[in-house]
Amino acid sequence: MKLPKSSYNWTSILGASIAIIAFFLIVFFFVISVLFDQGSSYMGLIIYIVLPIFMVIGMLLIPIGMLIQIRRQKKQLFISGDMRWPRVDLNDQKHRNAFSLFVIISFIFLFLSSIGSYEAFVYSESVPFCGTLCHEVMEPEYVTYQKSAHAKVACVECHVGEGADWYMRSKLSGLYQVYAVTVNNFPRPIPTPLANLRPARETCEHCHWPEKFYPNRIKNEQHFLADENNTEWNIQLTMKTGPDHHTQKLSEGIHWHINPNVKIEFMSADNKSEYIQWIKYTNKATGEEHIFEDTMMEPDSTFFADGKLHEMDCMDCHNRPSHGYLSPPDFIDAAMSSKEVDPQIPYIKLAAMEALKGTYSTKDSADLLIKQTVLNFYKENYPDKGAEHEANILKAIEGIKIAYHENTFPEMKVRWDAYPNHKSHMETQGCFRCHDNNHKTKDGRVISKDCNLCHSITAQGKPDSLQMAFATQKMEFIHPVDIGTDWKEYSCVDCHAYLYP
Repeated sequence: MKLPKSSYNWTSILGASIAIIAFFLIVFFFVISVLFDQGSSYMGLIIYIVLPIFMVIGMLLIPIGMLIQIRRQKKQLFISGDMRWPRVDLNDQKHRNAFSLFVIISFIFLFLSSIGSYEAFVYSESVPFCGTLCHEVMEPEYVTYQKSAHAKVACVECHVGEGADWYMRSKLSGLYQVYAVTVNNFPRPIPTPLANLRPARETCEHCHWPEKFYPNRIKNEQHFLADENNTEWNIQLTMKTGPDHHTQKLSEGIHWHINPNVKIEFMSADNKSEYIQWIKYTNKATGEEHIFEDTMMEPDSTFFADGKLHEMDCMDCHNRPSHGYLSPPDFIDAAMSSKEVDPQIPYIKLAAMEALKGTYSTKDSADLLIKQTVLNFYKENYPDKGAEHEANILKAIEGIKIAYHENTFPEMKVRWDAYPNHKSHMETQGCFRCHDNNHKTKDGRVISKDCNLCHSITAQGKPDSLQMAFATQKMEFIHPVDIGTDWKEYSCVDCHAYLYP
């Protein structure tokens, strides 16, 4: 087949070669991934994004080379005085061949481009793309996401949501993130994007809408004390998610905060909303308003100048809905409850806490030092028990490592205190950011610290001496270790945040 002379140049030939090679590589890798199930996040990146880019570049080089060749010919004709406009004549065999080839290639290219663009869009919205492509950076989020209640919800459902505007924002933001990862210029840990976070009413509330009634539920917690017998300590709570009776709807209970007839606004002294100093309550139905200020850290003119007014939504309490990082006591309790760490081994909880109170720089060093610390704990303190339970201790060490790696990621400097969880109030301020008896109005109204506002204890204690009450009754909390009445005077976080620095 004869083609126009302008197509015979090194630029066009190079472009055609690149496009053809890229095309056949796309087909080859696609067949491999489909027929032999050898796909991965990196394979998808190559098939739907990298190779199509090279194919487009190659296709563009073909006409660019032809234009350069035509310009050269025109320049020569201009000098000789024989300048003419280009002629397209389908009666000419060469022109007809070039036109037919152009139409066929264009059709194939546009057809494949439409499929490739759709596949690239789907792939870029997939969980493997978000979680595994930048493995080191996203590993903490991806690992914890897989164990969360939202493990079947795609990342983009929450992080992007519906609409072209937020889709474009996410892609434009992603360009800088790709650059930052490529040049290894990103913070560790990755900061939570609170300033750019889409409002929960546009994402979370598509499934968890405020008008939906959530009844009270029973929560059972199993803990183990750090003594010889790893004494089991259980507590059962009635979580007052909603009111006592469904007819009251959101008039009381934890989810009262998102009552459509109530508006809660606040300003914080920091960008993570951990120190809330100013709160405004507005009853939309009556117009009633109350302003609560922290009497222990009263806001001043600088605070009001710098603070940003924020309307409370789901994310202000449920700020770790899919990426929760447990503290060492919590994830070891969970491992002991599931028998991944045998609670029958004497002092195993204490040994685990000794091994986990240190900070490790890499996974390998963590594995090595956790094993060494646990073995040395028994060797130095309880050699007889260490020898008697040696096989079980070695097995328990593996369970401790697994639990550690599911919640702590040394390379990214991620652990339980890197991302405070506001839904609780043990290792972080959580509820006590507002409910601390210190936020008051000018006329004496107080945001109460009473634990029974959110939950009531219906059972607590050791399994063989469990104290129980009816669901409608309230039991006073008993601290597993006798500390007198200090637990009433202080917040849980005052001690628990510093047990494992």
